[in-house]
Amino acid sequence: MFEKAKQLIDSSKKIIIIQAENPDGDSLGSALALEEILGDLGKEVSLYCPVEIPKYMRYIKGWDRIESQFDSSFDMAIVVDTMAEVLLTKVLDSPVVRSFFESHPVLMIDHHVSDAKLSFSYEALVEDAVATSEIIYELATRSNWPINNQAAENLLVAILSDSLGFTVQKVTPRTFFIAGKLTELGASSSKIEKQRREYMKKSPDILRYKGELLERIEYFLDGKLALIRISWEEIQKYSDQYNPSVLVLDEMRLVEGVIVGVAIKTYPDGKLTGKLRSNQPISSEIAGFFGGGGHEYAAGFRVYEPIETIIPELLEATDKAIKGYTDDSKIS
Repeated sequence: MFEKAKQLIDSSKKIIIIQAENPDGDSLGSALALEEILGDLGKEVSLYCPVEIPKYMRYIKGWDRIESQFDSSFDMAIVVDTMAEVLLTKVLDSPVVRSFFESHPVLMIDHHVSDAKLSFSYEALVEDAVATSEIIYELATRSNWPINNQAAENLLVAILSDSLGFTVQKVTPRTFFIAGKLTELGASSSKIEKQRREYMKKSPDILRYKGELLERIEYFLDGKLALIRISWEEIQKYSDQYNPSVLVLDEMRLVEGVIVGVAIKTYPDGKLTGKLRSNQPISSEIAGFFGGGGHEYAAGFRVYEPIETIIPELLEATDKAIKGYTDDSKIS
């Protein structure tokens, strides 16, 4: 896989790097790191994401180079941090992008090992890792590509983001080894954390709203599932300052007895999105019930059904996933 990825990149002069419609610290850090690495190889690089980068992620240097318009003049595309077509809907809804994907090489780089079936031809560089940036580091080192100071910082940002500061179960000795190598290359975890904390500051209005959300949390399945519903009006009012679901999801899964926290957003076009965080490695399984995907501990989905229909299905999927994980644990 690494050799094929290198061949595709070596044979292209102009490369567009794509994030899905749910950008996070890993996708953004990985995209920006690739921009640095490939730029140093003499490639012309463009960065594309169909949605605006959330404000709470703008501590990551270079976020403002992400374009919302797709440039079809490039030779190939690299999609980072997803193999789920449901998270590429906004990308593929564009006839220009769809045509590009059907007529140019597409390389998918992801750390979510899955049986994804995409509606376009692609090459995949997929390894089980805590973050996509670990795979990009491996690709660069195996290919003898230089990793400059800024690329190292971006790669470490991505690892810190998806590993929640090296605290999730998917962190391996290799993760710490790569983080150490990136530190040798000039990345600083303390500098990154200082920048992140500055951008994580909340206005009094947002803190008040967080309190309202916490009061509205619902509990199901004997307290194992915590749920918050977020309306379109709230999305309009608060999203420019802070993602409402991010405000409370971590607190939700830290409640005694809670295994899964879910934030459901509703939109005027009938769309409903779910963001999951879990204390057991079942988030991607639950999201997969609705055609979504993601990490074992963090995942998401999008459907076009009434919330009254989705919640019973969510309870069923969550109950099944919890029981399945419990049974597997007993067997092992």
